[in-house]
Amino acid sequence: MPRSPYNRRVWVVELAPEFEPELLAFPAEVRIELLAQARVIERFGPTARRPRVDTLNGSKHANMKELRFDAGGGVWRLAFAFDPRRRAILLAAGDKSGGSERTFYRRLIAAADTRFDAHLNRLNRSRARK
Repeated sequence: MPRSPYNRRVWVVELAPEFEPELLAFPAEVRIELLAQARVIERFGPTARRPRVDTLNGSKHANMKELRFDAGGGVWRLAFAFDPRRRAILLAAGDKSGGSERTFYRRLIAAADTRFDAHLNRLNRSRARK
């Protein structure tokens, strides 16, 4: 990927609290690969592009993206978005192989949108207290 002023830094990547139990339930091989692939986000931030990262169409958040990777014999997608603090929030993931792609994305995006809304609400509440 070409260098830009935006990718000279290391981007902060966080797990949405709602995603953590889901992540822990994945097989170890998938967890390890997911976290290894998240380094793409950490390194390139919002400048990460295809084939590894793409925009998730259908989300109510224009900045919702997916990280693509293979693990454990599956084809995995990880939904994430950058919040107003410019931190990447990992929101939801799943194996899209073996089923309806439309149903898979509908569920992934619904979970990611709900979790990102909750994250933004937490940020707004913490700002209001300051």
